Amino acid sequence: MTERYADVIIDIAHEKVDRIFQYRIPETLSEAVRPGIQVHVPFGRGNQDKIGYVVDISDRTDYPVEKIKEVASVEDRGITVESRQIQIAYWLKSQYGSTTISALKTVLPVKQKLRQLEKKRVVRSLSAEQTKQAAWACEKKNQRARARVLTALQTEEELPYELITHKLNVTVATLQALERQGYLKIERKMCYRNPVRFSDQTESRPVLNDTQRHIIEAVLGAYRAGEPGVHLVHGVTGSGKTEVYLGIIEAMIAMGKQAIMLIPEIALTYQTLLRFYKRFGDRVSVMNSTLSAGEKYDQIERAKAGEIDVIIGPRSALFTPFKNLGVIVMDEEHENSYKSESAPKYHARETAVEIASLCGASVVLGSATPSLEAYYRALKGEYKLYEMRERPGQSMLPAVHTTDLREELRQGNRSIFSRKLRELMEDRLSRGEQTILFLNRRGYAGFVSCRSCGHVMKCPHCDVSLSEHKNGMLVCHYCGYQERKPMKCPSCASPYLLGFKAGTEQVEEVIHREFPKARVLRMDADTTRKKESYERILAAFADHGADILVGTQMIVKGHDFPAVTLVGVLAADLSLNRNDYRAGERTFQLLTQAAGRAGRGDKPGEVVIQTYQPEHYSVVYAARQDYRGFYGEEIAYRALLGYPPVEHMLAVLIVSRVQEDGEMLGKEMTAIVKKEMGGDSALRVVGPAEASIGKLADFYRHTFYLRHGDYQVLVKAKDRLEAFCRERALKSQTVQFDFDPMNTY
Repeated sequence: MTERYADVIIDIAHEKVDRIFQYRIPETLSEAVRPGIQVHVPFGRGNQDKIGYVVDISDRTDYPVEKIKEVASVEDRGITVESRQIQIAYWLKSQYGSTTISALKTVLPVKQKLRQLEKKRVVRSLSAEQTKQAAWACEKKNQRARARVLTALQTEEELPYELITHKLNVTVATLQALERQGYLKIERKMCYRNPVRFSDQTESRPVLNDTQRHIIEAVLGAYRAGEPGVHLVHGVTGSGKTEVYLGIIEAMIAMGKQAIMLIPEIALTYQTLLRFYKRFGDRVSVMNSTLSAGEKYDQIERAKAGEIDVIIGPRSALFTPFKNLGVIVMDEEHENSYKSESAPKYHARETAVEIASLCGASVVLGSATPSLEAYYRALKGEYKLYEMRERPGQSMLPAVHTTDLREELRQGNRSIFSRKLRELMEDRLSRGEQTILFLNRRGYAGFVSCRSCGHVMKCPHCDVSLSEHKNGMLVCHYCGYQERKPMKCPSCASPYLLGFKAGTEQVEEVIHREFPKARVLRMDADTTRKKESYERILAAFADHGADILVGTQMIVKGHDFPAVTLVGVLAADLSLNRNDYRAGERTFQLLTQAAGRAGRGDKPGEVVIQTYQPEHYSVVYAARQDYRGFYGEEIAYRALLGYPPVEHMLAVLIVSRVQEDGEMLGKEMTAIVKKEMGGDSALRVVGPAEASIGKLADFYRHTFYLRHGDYQVLVKAKDRLEAFCRERALKSQTVQFDFDPMNTY
């Protein structure tokens, strides 16, 4: 029988995650030992009995076989929170490809324990009269600091330690002396750093409509029936999805369960957290990258101790170690930021489903523009689908105007604002209403288009836009096709064949020039670098501290500003023409989400979409807020070309010091796949080719793609390629795997 070995962490303490020990698995325990299980192992020179956690199993070892000790026994305490975290890490490693250490550090992100905070108070030990006498005695001895403390304690039985040391100017030595004399006691209580800082606020709860109540009851009913499942809530912008989430979570808490609320951007944390805090008080906390190491550690400890019921944050919050998880809610589930950019390149949606299955929890996905993956699975019956087609109360979807920038140019308007948008901005300023201007910057350098007719330079083989390189060549990063950039537009012969150059700062300057009385706030990567800059800008705009908010994608996702009655989308085409098969979907989502920021209060809203391609189906359906129409057209395109979600895709990125080494490794790896899996006619291999950014920080990048309808076939291919890389013992090259990538390489 082939020997099998267990990779074991002896101590789960986060600072020791990077040390793994190998043990032989005896035949008697071969069925019982698996990733996540706690085991007893002999450890150290004295072979002390220690409890460890199995993180991986293999049939090979890097150590002399005769020196490897055996697993002694399996711990029979059942699945702990730590065991479940190990299981999740192992699943990430096997499903997405990475090292064991990378997977563990993803699930256990805090590396070391920091000194816990202490909260101290001073409590008097004597009666009020005795304390008065003691204070008088101290005065007689000219011990004025001691007298001040005792005088303060005459009327209050206890006082905050900081009040005495700071406000009464009393030293620590003085308090210790009074404690030794028996006049008072200094009591210490360990406390956690809480990143939630709101003044007490009460919530006025809206009355739920029939659709909201139906969804809440259906999700909870399935959970109580032992069929938690995955639920997709497709609701138009402003339809009240957050109230549905709150209702489900509130019921889960009443059953003694805990909840994870995922949001796509740090920028959404402030408004979301405020709503949850009003409902659940300090039983809510937040997890995101702006927290200090101490704050992050304390939230993990609070979750383990059961001191919080709800954690809110981006994808990393998914790994919060709750003992009684009841539901994972994933708002704006279509967002790209739910996909990790570093190994393991997991997607929060699939990972949430896996975690929920381990915990017996429900998953609720919500979006006004669901990802094609989620909607595809809902239509196949894998997810339960709910529709919210109207906004509650008197609020109506905004009126949308699409302006053709080609026509604006022909009529002599070279401003970044179309005549329609300028007219509506002037109207809003005169009425004291607010405007959001969204600059769709993503992917702006990825394509070349004609400013006269809107023609985009595309690959004749892949139907994606060509990317402009510095050498004047236009390149397709899917098949490698190249052509030299023409001097004139091949469609209309115009010389205006170029990229988009405007940024948020330039837009702000134009506003100040053309609307000098307008108060402007700008929200982009430059203005949100500091820890609380998101909250400060959003709060200022919500308090009507500005008339116009200018920004990139972060301003159009989930925010609710009742006074905003106009949204302008500048250059809608920029994401549309990105060198990516998801470009149409992303554009539709961005335009629909942007339009949804208008008219969320009592006043009707309007939206102006400025585009060079008003006839493109993404723009047409976004203007109509017609998701089903868009989905029907886009899924047909994906099926025709074999793209996700109809088929699955595995991108393999090779990074090397020497360009020729990367090229050769790519050819060797694709040859292995074709040789060993070539009998599967449904498996398609594309490449290898140079990546879209061929050289980065003096490293060369090459890529190839595998496509198949069965995800597990691609996992097997990944496993075989990982084994090949181990056999080759790569030193000057690294290989990364990305399943159903959100961005092309």
